[in-house]
Amino acid sequence: MKTILAEKPSVAREIARIVGATQRQEGYLTGNGYNVTWAFGHLVMPALPDGYGIEGFHRDNLPIIPPVFTLVPRQEKTDKGYKPDSGVVAQIKIIAKLFKESDRIIVATDAGREGELIFRYLYEYIGCTTPFDRLWISSLTDKAIREGLEQLKCGAEYDKLYYAAKARSEADWLVGINATQAITVAAGRGTYSLGRVQTPTLAMVCERFWENKRFVPEPVFQLHLSTDGVADGEIVKLSSVEKWKEKPTAETAYGAVKGCETFAVTRMECKEAVQEAPLLYDLTTLQKEANTKHGFSAEQTLSLAQKLYEAKLITYPRTGSRYISEDVFAEVPALLATLKNCPTWGSYVAIMGSPTRRSVDDTKITDHHALLITGMKPKNLDTDDRIIYDMIVGRMLEAFSEKCIKDVTTVRATCGGVEFTIKGAVVKQAGWRAVYREPEDDQEVTLPVWNEGDKLPVRGCSLTEGKTKPKPLHTEASLLSAMQTCGKEVEDEELRLSLKECGIGTPATRASIIETLFKREYMVRQKKSLVPTEKGLSIYSVVKAMRIADVAMTGEWETALAKIENGGMSAETFRKGIEVYASQITSELLTCDKLFSHKDTECQCPKCGKGAMQFYGKVVRCSNPDCALPVFRQKAGKTLTNSDITELLTKGETGVIKGFNSKAGKAFSASITFDADFNTVFVFPDVKKGGNSKRKKK
Repeated sequence: MKTILAEKPSVAREIARIVGATQRQEGYLTGNGYNVTWAFGHLVMPALPDGYGIEGFHRDNLPIIPPVFTLVPRQEKTDKGYKPDSGVVAQIKIIAKLFKESDRIIVATDAGREGELIFRYLYEYIGCTTPFDRLWISSLTDKAIREGLEQLKCGAEYDKLYYAAKARSEADWLVGINATQAITVAAGRGTYSLGRVQTPTLAMVCERFWENKRFVPEPVFQLHLSTDGVADGEIVKLSSVEKWKEKPTAETAYGAVKGCETFAVTRMECKEAVQEAPLLYDLTTLQKEANTKHGFSAEQTLSLAQKLYEAKLITYPRTGSRYISEDVFAEVPALLATLKNCPTWGSYVAIMGSPTRRSVDDTKITDHHALLITGMKPKNLDTDDRIIYDMIVGRMLEAFSEKCIKDVTTVRATCGGVEFTIKGAVVKQAGWRAVYREPEDDQEVTLPVWNEGDKLPVRGCSLTEGKTKPKPLHTEASLLSAMQTCGKEVEDEELRLSLKECGIGTPATRASIIETLFKREYMVRQKKSLVPTEKGLSIYSVVKAMRIADVAMTGEWETALAKIENGGMSAETFRKGIEVYASQITSELLTCDKLFSHKDTECQCPKCGKGAMQFYGKVVRCSNPDCALPVFRQKAGKTLTNSDITELLTKGETGVIKGFNSKAGKAFSASITFDADFNTVFVFPDVKKGGNSKRKKK
């Protein structure tokens, strides 16, 4: 008997159908010589500190560095602390029984670092010695599963992958547990969460926020003149090469140009511009573009892609490669042929010709190749599912199409002693840009036939005033790019790909890291922008100069993990380095108590009745660590004074306070009180005498 372990029940059912295991049992399917069972993600995890006899947060216990990590069933948080998840414990017992009764195990968890760890932790926890093989597939089509089962790999071939996964798991434990406890001890109240990757990511968000908010715009003046275009009544506008910061200088130039009836073409430069087709999607690139074009979060895009994968419509989504191998490329014509009758893509497929090879490179493939469709016909897709599926199809068509070739003409001209310029373009070969038929954001105009020395009429001129702009706040798309390149500003796609191994996080984990920052209430979404909260900015102000927030250092650890995976570094060497790092950041954080300065008061906490409310610069918080009720000073654009908050804490409601601003920018007045959960809410003064006041949560 062989037992196959899948990562989740839905995948197990597909594999069971292929191998003929059709009889349902509690926690598994059986038949035809196979038992097919499943995990629910990670069933086993490293024990928390109390598993080593360390209770509570105490300075004397830090750093906590277990000589050997103890594995326990996945824990769930309860009112009385953490305890094993009963459903997980039951499934582990079923799996242990099946493993023990089997001659061989087939590992069918997701073919990647985390999938490998899910099985290995479980195997180790059970104490199993049954030999195992690895099912390594990139899609869940019947064909891929059958071929994978015929070409099983020896489990030992993936030992290095497991060592890297285990090293990552233990590193996150060592850094996360010690950093969280150290900063919480230093703060003396509340609980703050820090992590190996989440804290450098938060630092990038906060750094961009302050850079944006502290930016002082400067005026910029530019001249424009217009002349006749190609068609009657059409206008072509040239812009001055120089931009001025001083208005008088710009006005002087404007006066000189305004008095001219003609301008002279001084130089014509014609070049052929070639735009290579974009590479295929990896997960991060798909997430970035889905966020930019459709407003999807990274987590949402991953969830939708996983759903399409389990529906057999696309290949494995958690890939970090944008290339495919030669053998996969051989299947591309057949995949494209499945689109010929598609209303959306059929007309383009009919004219695109043979697929090009820009995204084909065996040496640039990691665990999995780039995202592709499988050729299965999609049915009854939800709107969001269809958007992601069509994005992958569209990118495939672009990636396998010809280059876009344009003749670009750059014109230089002078008028009144001022130099002007304009670019024009004629598309010779649309190539991959014909897939969506969308103009470029910076699409050049079509110019008339001009020659050097031509005198052209000035039909109008203008002077415009603008302002220099700061870098925008991070979006999930720009944050994903920053995580890929450790915050380096990289526009070139090829260079960005070369830097991605030193990025922080992995394609499979970046979405969850971003979501963790939302769950910790360290940042919020405002439309597409990521805005740090007062809590997030407070943490950043404390740790910004420390190792825990060092983006480059975190990138170096990710590079080290990649070396473990390819055999270039031992897991033991990595572990020793992380232990030293964990000790260093613990010492650093324990000395930052002076950064948590506060004023003690006699105001009793209205929620727990035990702690005293401590006044900090941006927040007032209960001293009882089990409560830690926060009252943030900043409300609707106004900072509450000590007397405002004292009145709220002692009387339960403030008087009417003026100077609040709504999101629409309108000023309003209101009192502040607590709701049933001790969130602060506005109480609006009654407009009509005798009416009821209105409350609004804030």
